[in-house]
Amino acid sequence: MSRRGFLAERDPDAIEEMDRPDCDPGKLDRTYAQFGVVNAAVSGWRRTYTSLLRPAFSPDRTNTLLDVGSGGGDVPRALARWARRDGLPLEVTAIDPDERAYAYATTRPALPGLSFRRALSSELVAEGAAFDAVVSNHVLHHLDPAQFDGLLDDTEQLTRQVAVHSDIARHPLGYALFSAGTLPLPGSYIRQDGLTSIRRSYTPRELRDTVAGRRNWEVRTAAPFINLLVLQPGGPAGEPHRA
Repeated sequence: MSRRGFLAERDPDAIEEMDRPDCDPGKLDRTYAQFGVVNAAVSGWRRTYTSLLRPAFSPDRTNTLLDVGSGGGDVPRALARWARRDGLPLEVTAIDPDERAYAYATTRPALPGLSFRRALSSELVAEGAAFDAVVSNHVLHHLDPAQFDGLLDDTEQLTRQVAVHSDIARHPLGYALFSAGTLPLPGSYIRQDGLTSIRRSYTPRELRDTVAGRRNWEVRTAAPFINLLVLQPGGPAGEPHRA
């Protein structure tokens, strides 16, 4: 532990159990199933949708969104449902390179306008794809520096209107609250890996330092203990929102 206190520094070498290729498949599926509950409670995607994504969409055309590292698929499903309720035609492409995540996501009931692919963002760049919006949920802290830069490079090429990479903001209080709040979710990797994720995650200042020098990117703070790394290619993303 750092002399500066618990969670004062990132622990990028900590490994999440569900990332291990030999992790328990039953616990992994239960983790994917519980992600919907956890993300609905802590990730703030409804607010992010209404404040950053919905304004980029038009009711007069088919809008497109890419979710990178979609895991079990709960976030792209939510975004597709919200757009549909708002009368916004939206095609959501959700990608993840992990065959286990893809297998789980594609066993869930089909949803109009939502498709899943086992792919990397670099593959879509190579195909010449482009989307009105690009998002990811809790992906950034998994990446090493080269992968992090690669994702941002890909995002800049894939995004027409707005990109939002949402991730955990490392904080001792968030760690304590997550530890207590996930006790009722047994039989999965949610609690163990969630705490590891917090240890691996960035503070807002660290994330700003990481993207310093990249044009049109900014870090915003959102609903408790969430960082939003936002790109609006047409210019600065505006004044940061403070939670």
